[in-house]
Amino acid sequence: MNKKILFKDLGNKDYKETWDYQESLFQSIINVKQKNRAENTQLPTPNYFLFVEHPHVYTLGKSGDISNLLIDEKTLEKKGAKFYKINRGGDITYHGPGQIVGYPILDLDNFFTDIHKYLRLLEETIILTLKDYGIEATRSEGETGVWIDVGTPFARKICAMGVRSSRWVTMHGFAFNVNADLGYFDNIIPCGIRGKAVTSLNVELGKKEVSISEVKEKITKYFQQLFEAEFIRTQD
Repeated sequence: MNKKILFKDLGNKDYKETWDYQESLFQSIINVKQKNRAENTQLPTPNYFLFVEHPHVYTLGKSGDISNLLIDEKTLEKKGAKFYKINRGGDITYHGPGQIVGYPILDLDNFFTDIHKYLRLLEETIILTLKDYGIEATRSEGETGVWIDVGTPFARKICAMGVRSSRWVTMHGFAFNVNADLGYFDNIIPCGIRGKAVTSLNVELGKKEVSISEVKEKITKYFQQLFEAEFIRTQD
């Protein structure tokens, strides 16, 4: 089992370009698995982890409801935002500046073949990161992602998640609000969940801005610990 993960920070990158790049990495892993099966070989499958920050964009999961997008095409244009229907699970979400988006593209045969466990470990990565900032975050039953003050009228989501998996290979991932402009969430019913708010780390800490690079370091530390993996940084 290959527990090395090729890691790359893409910086600020268009959503569609990144989606295409994800798809190419995803397919490259599938191709190795298919070759192993067809030729009875045991070539190691690669794993990848991408960090990225997207320009303003709304994405709707394959089982999502388009009515959860509350603005029309013209208003999207005015706000400088794009919209895509995509092939992950979950409903509608927003990506934009000040948000850390993480895309683990893993062959779970290298780790464990359990999507439920995979999602819980993604959540735990963010929960442990928030704990370093003195914030007690948790899960909300039946609602994937990471929340604060669950079970109170003030419950608010700080990290959304949505993944795709085929042949135990994953893509898409999480969107963690660090210094996000929360006004953009007013244009959707986030994740299709009514009556619950969205928040950002800087808001919770009462700061204008939190160091994105510091948060990324914490995420990579906890992800490696929880998945018992090793990140290999790459520029390719």
